[in-house]
Amino acid sequence: MSTRAPVAGPDWGAVVARLGPREGELTLAELDELGRAHWWLRHADESTRLDQVQHERLLADGRVVEAAERALRVGLQWAIRGDLTVASTWLARARRLLRDQPPSVVHSYADYVLATADLDLDTDPSEALEVASRLRDMADAYDDRTLDCFALGLTGMATVRSGDLTGFEVLDEALLPIVDGQVDPLWAGDLFCSVIHLCEGLGDLARMRAWTDTLAAWASPLSDTFLYAGVTRVHQLQLLRAEGRWDEVVAEMGEQSDQLAPAHSWLAGAGFHELGEVHRLRGDRDAAQAAYDRARELGIEPEPGQALLHHAAGRTDEALAGLRVAMAAEGPLSRSRVIGPAVRLALDAGERQWAASLVDELEATARRFGTPGLVAAASHARAVLLSDAGRYDDAVPLLEDAARIYREQRYRHASAQVHEALAVACRGRGDVVRADAEEATARAIYDRLGARADLARLSVLAAPGGLTAREVQVLAQVAAGLTNKQVAEALVISDKTVSRHLASIFTKIGVSSRTAAAAWAREHGVA
Repeated sequence: MSTRAPVAGPDWGAVVARLGPREGELTLAELDELGRAHWWLRHADESTRLDQVQHERLLADGRVVEAAERALRVGLQWAIRGDLTVASTWLARARRLLRDQPPSVVHSYADYVLATADLDLDTDPSEALEVASRLRDMADAYDDRTLDCFALGLTGMATVRSGDLTGFEVLDEALLPIVDGQVDPLWAGDLFCSVIHLCEGLGDLARMRAWTDTLAAWASPLSDTFLYAGVTRVHQLQLLRAEGRWDEVVAEMGEQSDQLAPAHSWLAGAGFHELGEVHRLRGDRDAAQAAYDRARELGIEPEPGQALLHHAAGRTDEALAGLRVAMAAEGPLSRSRVIGPAVRLALDAGERQWAASLVDELEATARRFGTPGLVAAASHARAVLLSDAGRYDDAVPLLEDAARIYREQRYRHASAQVHEALAVACRGRGDVVRADAEEATARAIYDRLGARADLARLSVLAAPGGLTAREVQVLAQVAAGLTNKQVAEALVISDKTVSRHLASIFTKIGVSSRTAAAAWAREHGVA
């Protein structure tokens, strides 16, 4: 395998100016230099095209293994750019070319690409561990440090995905050949992104910060136009969003993601989703929708943000349908980031059974991995379910644990949500003084963040009877004499959802008829 050393290289613009006009006359070595220059300048289309040209010339010369190596590079670049269909075609071509060739390092590279792709789909990690073992043997046989890095990286990621966090120790070891400059930056950068994405999915912001810092230290000295310098900044902005530095996210994320989109579309899409979340929480629905639309264009389904935006507009049934579709296409770890919001929306729609099944699933995922973010999310979701059932005493300890974890992880908005839930639980069990204190804490955090949507919701936090904001709206309409159909039309929800809300309301306030519910509403200031 050719290695593009991760050191500050020549003036890549000068290389393009020197070699570009003579492309048809260039040797394979010169084509490689020109393609490398375009890659360092973040010209993804030209870099990929020149790798394809080299592939065809190598194939014409009968250099099949080298042609397969170029096909792998082309496939990887298309995958990073987000076009998995084209990427799969090139990877399949590489495998076909290698099928009748003697074993080589390139065969192992192909095995690595396919195994990491399977892991990204949240599949059974056992096969990846078997591939990693073969890579380790090949690394020893060929004395290839890049293969050794691949073996360690694949072992670490598969071990973590199996629920054993000691895999991160192996991933730390995989960094050594990268920081020593022994791994092609294209492959090294992809490994960094895979691990950082894994940390994010696990809700382990501390590890995500550590790996992002290492990525920055590796990428920043290499080139101002280096692809992974831009990647670094988007990951940093993701962390800043969690930490509550939303002004910086709004100021930079759109531009950074736009610049990254041609070469690394899936991360650019993730960046636009983050931007949409900030706009949504700040109450700017149009800006949020525009960011979500851009994320979707880049291949990222912007859930749960899109569903929460629909819910805020009163389109709860549409929101739940979107969440169901999104979760059906994901594995257990990927689903975990959607479940917390889905539980709250399901309860708001009166779908308590579905909410309970989602909480069970999230707790199972948290037990499997045991990372801080997953544990906190599961505790929070279970507590919301308990509070909805009036079991406030059971909810409080879970929320206290979640608050501690989010504080340690420096996850500001999640911390405020837990304090808000604590206010509900404490008020439900009659501890008004603490409820007021928890609500004040949540309000203060929301205010510092500029989370106007959350501040607006707090205005109905102290609804009597433990009713949710949506239940208060339904009850007020019923008390005004509206039929279920009229309530559904007024609130832009289905008749079935209205019926579910009424059943929950009757249970919470202890009545069995619409007349009694209306009287209760007037007595408690809801009507």
